[in-house]
Amino acid sequence: MSIKVNVIVQKEENWFVAKCIENSVVSQGKTIEEALENLKEALVLYYEDEDPEVETGQTFLTTMEVAI
Repeated sequence: MSIKVNVIVQKEENWFVAKCIENSVVSQGKTIEEALENLKEALVLYYEDEDPEVETGQTFLTTMEVAI
């Protein structure tokens, strides 16, 4: 079984942090690829004892500028 999840990757100091939107599982790595691979491993562990309930709706992501 496989599922699709939405992930945000952000640079924080010397690390890339990858966070799954659906369940807030987070991992990190020195590169984006390493952070994503580590997140994939964390998600496998997160879901290993349960059947994931994943919605099939579309997710929209955008960036906005806010004057402060």
